[in-house]
Amino acid sequence: MELNGADIVVRTLAEEGVEHVFGYPGGAVLYIYDAIFKQDKFRHILVRHEQAAVHAADAYSRSSNKVGVALVTSGPGLTNAVTGIATAYTDSIPLVVISGQVNSQAIGEDAFQECDAIGITRPCVKHNFLVRDVREIADTIRKAFYIAKTGRPGPVLVDIPKDITVDMARYTPKRGEPVIRSYTPVTKGHQGQIKKAVQLLAQAERPMIYVGGGAILSDASEQVNQLVKLTGAPCTTTLMGLGAFPGGDDQYVGMPGMHGTYEANMSMQYCDVLIAVGARFDDRVIANPRHFAQVPRKIIHIDIDPSSISKRVKVDVPIVGCVKEVLIELNELYAQGKAASNAKKTALAKWWQQINEWRGVKSLAYEKSDQLIKPQSVIEALWEVTGGNAFVTSDVGQHQMWAAQYYRFNHPRRWINSGGLGTICTPMAYGKPTPIVPKPPELIQRRGWLKR
Repeated sequence: MELNGADIVVRTLAEEGVEHVFGYPGGAVLYIYDAIFKQDKFRHILVRHEQAAVHAADAYSRSSNKVGVALVTSGPGLTNAVTGIATAYTDSIPLVVISGQVNSQAIGEDAFQECDAIGITRPCVKHNFLVRDVREIADTIRKAFYIAKTGRPGPVLVDIPKDITVDMARYTPKRGEPVIRSYTPVTKGHQGQIKKAVQLLAQAERPMIYVGGGAILSDASEQVNQLVKLTGAPCTTTLMGLGAFPGGDDQYVGMPGMHGTYEANMSMQYCDVLIAVGARFDDRVIANPRHFAQVPRKIIHIDIDPSSISKRVKVDVPIVGCVKEVLIELNELYAQGKAASNAKKTALAKWWQQINEWRGVKSLAYEKSDQLIKPQSVIEALWEVTGGNAFVTSDVGQHQMWAAQYYRFNHPRRWINSGGLGTICTPMAYGKPTPIVPKPPELIQRRGWLKR
């Protein structure tokens, strides 16, 4: 069947299981919008700014574990989307952003609403494509989805000139996942390294588990819970890892770093074995790596991205692989080991005694007042009213930290927030465009925001 390029775009998106596309129309994507209008496989959600489109797609992805999709026009449409793309890139959120481009023959001639989309986005995408032939549209979009959701996730841009959306070509249905010879992410951890990690954990007297956003992105919350219970160790989660381990559990010691708890920071500093699960030792967590390394400890680091391991902190046991797959093997091997000796149990009890002394500092305590409604008490009241099951979105700043500190997230994918980039101080910052989860169409219809 022959279709024009715009219809191929829409059919390929539907084929990939897309349910929602967030976008704002413009001249270079008008034919794509015509094709969207004629179909009923997915909903288009009209925003008021391209940055909001990408933020909304980002939030949809974070909450649903699906690839978010945004559609923007050429020139300023694309440049407006860059902040949203960079936000997703920093937090490893899988997105496919489709941008319009001027006609092929006008590229490079400073045409109206032309910009170098590939060059502009190269530093803040996992990959980008410029489609030069209508016959390449379907395969390019399929590759974009595959790259976005595999390995370390991230945003992928597909730039399509306007004339390509008019050209005709035969549409070929999808046959399995794309094969990209130059892109083969490692998912299975090295067996020998996993065994070393198990040995270290078995010998540890003061173990500590440090969990980041990678655990949520790989849907490894269940495996994280198993590891914490098997080892009996305290668990801390980063801002992006909130909910990977229940915030109300006795073994949870709060967030680490400059906005974390006293007990979490002291535990990370004075443990003898630290296992980092999908975390990257960023500056807000450990500040100066030299100071962090002053107290000797053995460090195990699990991450899908080999470039993140030993990037800021030198580790002893690096394990490259999908967090979920690695933890499944690690937990199985640990459980097969002999029961903990009396000496080990005594050492662990002393470790918890020390942690509870640090907890006694009550670093998050605040003076409650009948005269003034304090933000901390508001967040705690929200937690009680919602039972800890709400989806919470936030901009960046002090209010963000109050939400992260006082709302005890017991489930993953409930904290919708810009972490690494800290998107703030713009008319379309991160928090406002994102309250569309967990069921965007229903929520948007209730609030009167849905436009098709």
